This record gives sequence, C-alpha cells and structure tokens, in this order.
Amino acid sequence: MSTEIRPFRIDIPQAELDYLSDRLAHARWAAGLPGVGWERGIPVADLRELADYWRTEFDWRAQEAALNAFPQFTTEIDGQQIHFLHVRSTRPDATPLLITHGFPSSIAEFMHLIGPLTEPEEGPAFHVVAPSLPGYGFSTPLSDTGWSMARTSRAWIELMNRLGYARYGVHGGDIGGGVSGMVGGLDPEHVLGVHVVTDPLTAANVATFLPGVADRLDADDPVDKVILERMDAFRREGSGYLAIQNSRPQTIGYGLVDSPLLQLAWIAEKFEQWTDLPIDRDQLLTTVSLYWFTGAGATAAHTLYEQAHSMDWGSAPIAPQGFAVFGSDETVRRVVPAPADAHWTEFERGKHFPAMEAPADLARDLRTFFGPLR
Repeated sequence: MSTEIRPFRIDIPQAELDYLSDRLAHARWAAGLPGVGWERGIPVADLRELADYWRTEFDWRAQEAALNAFPQFTTEIDGQQIHFLHVRSTRPDATPLLITHGFPSSIAEFMHLIGPLTEPEEGPAFHVVAPSLPGYGFSTPLSDTGWSMARTSRAWIELMNRLGYARYGVHGGDIGGGVSGMVGGLDPEHVLGVHVVTDPLTAANVATFLPGVADRLDADDPVDKVILERMDAFRREGSGYLAIQNSRPQTIGYGLVDSPLLQLAWIAEKFEQWTDLPIDRDQLLTTVSLYWFTGAGATAAHTLYEQAHSMDWGSAPIAPQGFAVFGSDETVRRVVPAPADAHWTEFERGKHFPAMEAPADLARDLRTFFGPLR
C-alpha cells in the first residue's frame, strides 16, 4: 500500500454537467396528491422549484472553484482512496483539528466554517483536516465491504499520523460525531479532546438504537415522555430512509446513481426536516452535486448498511469531551452519554447541520473548548 499523499483538484468534465442538465430537463415526475404536504415526503412543487434552480441557475463551476480554494489531497489507507481538505493556519500556535461530516452531507458542509477556524479574528486557531468519509464524495469508489465507523476511525488515525500531527483534536456530528468519539477512544495518546454537535431530534433518533435507553425512561416524567414520543415518531415516520439503506443499499443505490431527481429529493428532504435556520441553497446543491457526480448515493448507503451490521463500537474517549447542542431543550441531557465534567454548550437555534446553519456559533464553541487544551 502506498502512503503517498497526492494533491487533488476537483474538475468535473463539462460533458457530466451537460448530462445532468439534460436528465433534469427530461425527468419523469411522480404525481402529487391534493392536500398532501411534507408528511409523505418532499412535495412536488418544492422539488420542481429546486430542480429547476439546480438546472438553470446553480453555478457548479463557481462552487467547484470555491472548494478548490481549499488545499485538497488524496491518499490510500487500508486499500481505500481517502480524499481530504488540509487547510493550515498562518498561526504557528494553531491546533490540528480533524473534522468529520455525516449523512447526507459532505465536505461542502464546512465551507463557511473553515475560514473562521484557520484565521480567526481573535482566539485560538486551527489547522483543519476535513476528510470525505469512505464512500462519500471523492473518497469513492468503495474498495470493499466493511467500512463501518470503527474502520473509518482507524483510517483517520493513520491519516493524522501521515500528516505528522502528534497531538490533535477531533470534531463531528451525526456519523462524524460517532467517528470522532471512536478516534478519541482508539488513539488516546494523540487526541487532546473530542467535540461533537447534536440536537434534540438527533439525540432521540440515536437513543432509538441504543440498547436500554427506552427502559431507563419514565413515561410519567414530562421530559422522558417527550423523548419517548420522539423515539416512537422516528420509528413510525422518520426512519424509512435508514431502514432501506440498512437493509437494501444496492437496490436503492441504482436509483440514486441513475436519477438526479431521486438523489436531489433524497438529500433535500433531510435538510428540510433537520434544519431550522436558513441555509445557503447553493451550498446544499453543492453537496447534492458531489453525490451525483461521484455516485456516492450508493456507496454512502453501503456504509450505513455496514454500521447497522457492525458490532465494533470501539471504546469511550479518554480525552476531555465537549458537546454543542443546537435547538436545545431539556431532553438532550437525558439521552446523550456525556461525562459529568464535559464541556456543554446549548444554542437556542440550529439543528442537525450547525456548520451550515450557525457556523459562527460553532466556531466560537470549538475555540472555547479546545483553547485550553494542549
């Protein structure tokens, strides 16, 4: 296996852009039903408007240039091509920070976060390493089966070793939060702190899969009752996307890589459900485009399948832990397994994608948490 780190630049062929435009122009549309809104999926009118914007107004080349403004590289780890941004601060005292996106996201989630971290007006600075998860973006195609969060965590440890970072922090949300916690548990000699973001909906959804959580909750307690109701709602109405990817990733993958309309709907629906602050529509469509151009819809689904069938959950982090809760309410403390001495910050607004919804708040919390750690 080569340990070479190779410079990388995004350059999607024009023929791919033309093909995307043609497919969107000639898409076949499912009919909607009168009086039906978001409860059955993304409404036809909303998807038509977004697809038309993607086809006629969205400027991929401008977004491609914005991504290419960040130094990018690829390397092979454990047989898998890993693509990553590596943006070094001009500050000699900057702290290395490994940040990991989740599903259905990409490195584009961090476009407005990286600058405030690497070159802050005040406070600690960071050298930022932002990999694309295996099976996502340009960390494709998947080399083989088995790319669970634990295997990804071990790849991230090797990546930071290759980059020469003896001490570093880790941050993430969703899958990225799980990976970050595992890195902290697997590499305690080098990880100086673990910072994750969450929100009430995510906390309830994760609790749905954690053994014993429901048994510890009291339906007569007002806060526990809300958690149990959210868990039940997720099982009944919100988990379909996960159930099919956890069980039949290859089958849904055919549609995701063949139909830009399905790929757009698959991602846009989640951003509508999982945000409560305005996000940049071009930034959202940059992520959708990355999935489309790389065929990541199928390979990302396979990694969700791997995690659903994995028994390897690593070990708990030893380093200090920090939690930033967006759209906070009193339920999160009940289900998030935070140590008593953990850094804990609550933000009233924002939800699942704070790097897009509230990048200034997230950057400030990262500086507050990691600032004292060396």
